[in-house]
Formats: sequence, structure tokens, C-alpha cells
Amino acid sequence: MQIPFIKMHGLGNDYVYIDCFQAETSLMLGKIELPTLARSMSDRHLGIGSDGLVLIVPSMEANARMRMFNADGSEAQMCGNAIRCVGKYLYESGLCRKPEMTIETLSGNKKLALQVKDGVVEQVTVEMGQAQVRHDELGLDAHSLEFMRVNMGNPHAVFFCDQMPDTDEIAIMGKRIEKHPHFAEGTNVEFVCVENRREMEMRVWERGTGETMACGTGACASAVAAVEQGKTEREVTIHLLGGDLFIRIDEQKNVYLTGTATEVFRGTYNWEK
Repeated sequence: MQIPFIKMHGLGNDYVYIDCFQAETSLMLGKIELPTLARSMSDRHLGIGSDGLVLIVPSMEANARMRMFNADGSEAQMCGNAIRCVGKYLYESGLCRKPEMTIETLSGNKKLALQVKDGVVEQVTVEMGQAQVRHDELGLDAHSLEFMRVNMGNPHAVFFCDQMPDTDEIAIMGKRIEKHPHFAEGTNVEFVCVENRREMEMRVWERGTGETMACGTGACASAVAAVEQGKTEREVTIHLLGGDLFIRIDEQKNVYLTGTATEVFRGTYNWEK
């Protein structure tokens, strides 16, 4: 069975995308266990290699629906980087030739505004909705760690640091916090250093995937947490391993995410399970 796919990324947060508007492809996927497919395609040695799998599906209430699976096969509610790529694909493929569109996700419908030049989508702004945020504490090795608990349609634990932990520390802490009993469904973990009132550095340990080069919802969660604590202005640039994301929070606490989306290549995947 050969499955056509598109490889795209938002600042290095890369996913394999499958166009389920194509009837033949949709019928094929109906015969496959999707979590198993996600794990197989995402494997960076034996598969295509990605942070997960995204299905672009017709919707009864929006221009399209996005279903996404992490690299471990678990289904996720939302991804700010992935949804920008979905918007780019829909526009450039002609499935939705509109500079503004709505995408259905498990965390609600999200509005997209595309910046297009000569038929190419250069940037996408996503209306992420309102976040729920509160101060929290986590017990770890007899220590109490303070953090900001943020819900962006998916869960985040934001830790502010004076100095950014190194890669090994992020992996050790990320694994422990992600699956800590304090979080009933696990959590994404953000490590954040505030550089000034308009800039922050962030690294992220994503639930079900591990450290990624960028996380859109994580960047939004970090900005919301920083504003809540009075650390930054309402417009902030987040510096990530894969590049920069721009976050704006209006007076009603609606969050807007702006960033690039990049197509890498297309191909077919041989499914033999």
C-alpha cells in the first residue's frame, strides 16, 4: 500500500502530512491503525522522520479539519506550528484559495490569516483563542518547583529560568515532568529565559515526542505566563532552536501566533504492516 505524503515544518517542528481530501487516500487510511502509522512514519531511522503525523481532513464546519498524532502515536489536541503548515498546503494546493480560513481541531476551530506573495504563503497568523493560566507548584525530589500552568487547548507547564538548561538537563527534567502524577494527562514542558520586555528564549519538551525545535502552543503559553507575571509586554518575540515566533495578546487575552511554514518534499510511503 503506497500512501502519498507531504513533509512540512514550522521552524523545524516537522510533521508528515497526508491529504485526506483525496478519496483514495482517505479509503486507504480507513484500513490502517493510525497510531501505529504515526509511529512508523515518524521514526527517524526506519521511517520518514518527523515529530508526528498530521491528517488534513474535510470538515462539516470549517475549511478543513486537522488530526494530529505525536511520534509515540498519541493523538494531540492542537499544534500551532502544524496548523500553519495546514493553512499553507490548503492555499497552495488550491483546496482553499482564501487568505483567511478556519481549521477544525480537537481544541476548537482556529482562524488563520495568510500572508501571501506571488501565490506563495510566507507567514501565517493563527488566532489561538484565550488561555487559562494559574500559578502552581510541583514536588520533585523533596523540592517544590514553582511554575505557571497554562492551557492553550493542550496542557503546558512553563518554568522561568535565569539561565537556560543544557540539552541533557532538558531531557532529564522534561521526561520527569511530562509524566509526573501531578499532570493527569501528561504535559508539555517549557523552559523560558526572559531577555527583555519584548524577547524571550524558550526550549520545549513536547508531550509524546521529546524536545523539538519549536512549539507554537508552547510559545503562546510562555508569552501568556510572562504577561501574567508582568515580565513582558503583550507583544513578544520568542527565540526557539528553529527560529522566531511572534506572539500578541490583546486586552481580552486572545492570543495570536505568527510564524513561517515550509514545505520540504513530497513522496509516497510504503505501508506493509
